[in-house]
Amino acid sequence: MINVEHLNYRYPQQSESELTLHDVSFSVTAGEWVAIVGHNGSGKSTLAKNLNGLLAPVSGKITVDGQVLTEDTVWDIRRKIGMVFQNPDNQFVGATVADDVAFSLENQGVPRDEMLKRVADALAQVNMSAFATREPARLSGGQKQRVALAGMIAARPKILILDESTSMLDPEGRADVLATIRQMKADSDLTVLSITHDIDEAASANRVLVVNDGELVEEGTPAEIFQHGPALIKMGLDMPYPERLKAALKRQGVTVPATYLTEKGMADWLWQLISNK
Repeated sequence: MINVEHLNYRYPQQSESELTLHDVSFSVTAGEWVAIVGHNGSGKSTLAKNLNGLLAPVSGKITVDGQVLTEDTVWDIRRKIGMVFQNPDNQFVGATVADDVAFSLENQGVPRDEMLKRVADALAQVNMSAFATREPARLSGGQKQRVALAGMIAARPKILILDESTSMLDPEGRADVLATIRQMKADSDLTVLSITHDIDEAASANRVLVVNDGELVEEGTPAEIFQHGPALIKMGLDMPYPERLKAALKRQGVTVPATYLTEKGMADWLWQLISNK
């Protein structure tokens, strides 16, 4: 669904010898959830904006759903990609929630009857039907992100890019938004690309790509990546809670499993440990 080959990008203010993205190559298959993690300033958001043509690379090739990204194809590709940013206020344009969800459909010339149905269905999917006539500015952070997701649901993209879209939310709001995305993915076999520095969010992905100072330095399953706890910390990242707990127990002389454990896996292992005492 996405193929990136030897992508290089520099901002206008950078010198010829500087690059924000350096020789980045990766692919994402249809229906896959891939998380791209890295410290602040590592180039994650720059990469996301290159994928849908908001930024133009110095060199390299981006292919989306079989189309090479060029000036001629950029609008076709943008119809296939839905993007949710860190701050939803930056992408609200409608006077009401329903108007905002309908905005992209109006631009695409979707017939009014179909548009109204899509808006209603999308708001229902994110549990925001009761807020259809509210002003987006008066919503909570979690509600705003759900409205932004509703806009993506209504537009029916093949690919959803989340650019730090849960970083401004509290734990409950973050959990609600991620649960909504998982349901969207299950309902429509959506391809998800999650740009994040939240390791717990990355744990929801099928595969994790690690970006450090503009370079892709590692990729693998969450279990494979999270086993490298000390290396992640050196790159300015955190470890998932179960891995932090394992490290603390190990310092206390407790023999812990070498393999990565999810929170449920850690709870099961602790229960067995206590039961065997």
